[in-house]
Amino acid sequence: MRLPFFVYGTLRPGEVNHDHFLRGRTGSEERGRLDGVVLYDGPGYPYAVQEPGGTVHGELVTAHPEAYDGLLVALDRLEDYAPGDPQNLYERIECDVVRDTDGVSVRAWVYVAAPAVAAELRARGKLIGSGDWLVRG
Repeated sequence: MRLPFFVYGTLRPGEVNHDHFLRGRTGSEERGRLDGVVLYDGPGYPYAVQEPGGTVHGELVTAHPEAYDGLLVALDRLEDYAPGDPQNLYERIECDVVRDTDGVSVRAWVYVAAPAVAAELRARGKLIGSGDWLVRG
């Protein structure tokens, strides 16, 4: 299924991985929010952790059709995700993301912390209370 991606950290416009992975491969990038998750600070990048009542802000990114397959492979590699691998740092899951412009909910791929990583973050991690990586300071 060719879903858009919801990005909330280093893939956002102006961040270190945006141009390297997304420039020229996307048809649109729209501000949005993902409910039911909170954001933790990682070693130079954030983790979204599923948590009722939380909200994370980011961009809903739609890839050009001809770039989709390559982008999916590249993002899975960047996020250290392989289907079914117990060593994953992130899991890629389908979620409903709400576009800021019109409040419409869109199904999208989101990389969230894998269960073992999420447990460690809940126990010892630094929560980004704003839910926005760009204003984490």
